[in-house]
Amino acid sequence: MKTQNQQLKPQDVLLLLKIVSNNTPSWNQKPMAESLGLSQSEVSEAVGRCKYAGLLAPNGKMVMRLSLLEFLQYGLRYVFPIKPGPVVRGVPTSHSAKPLSEEIQSSEAYVWPYGKGTVRGQSILPLYPSVPEAALKDEKLYELLALVDALRVGRARERELAVSTLKKRLNLGE
Repeated sequence: MKTQNQQLKPQDVLLLLKIVSNNTPSWNQKPMAESLGLSQSEVSEAVGRCKYAGLLAPNGKMVMRLSLLEFLQYGLRYVFPIKPGPVVRGVPTSHSAKPLSEEIQSSEAYVWPYGKGTVRGQSILPLYPSVPEAALKDEKLYELLALVDALRVGRARERELAVSTLKKRLNLGE
């Protein structure tokens, strides 16, 4: 495998979160690609980049959960930054979606722009264009993506709660 141009891409984070939400080491690329709205080659390339970065085990099936948490906690908002945009209709994310919406009361909603969405709020561009549809098909994935968005766009308290909740979801204590 080439070692050049192995920088992570947003769809790599999407793939890792989907593997975590599935919680099975026996996943296959074709169904994974279909569930995420990616091509099979995009999944294959994402697996290669994630293995190179140490976020997937050498067999390409298991997420290195502590490494993923460290990347999400300390690097994600710098690598894939986002600022809230105009008010649009979409799917709630960050502190506006579960599980953080149960702990944080806010008058402002953050949403992924999506034509079939039911909530109006400030737009947050998702990590990858297929995120809203993939999230609506998988509740666990949706919650993980919303927590990740809280790390990308949230204030200190929201980021703290997101990290704490991610630790539990990744079976890393707390």
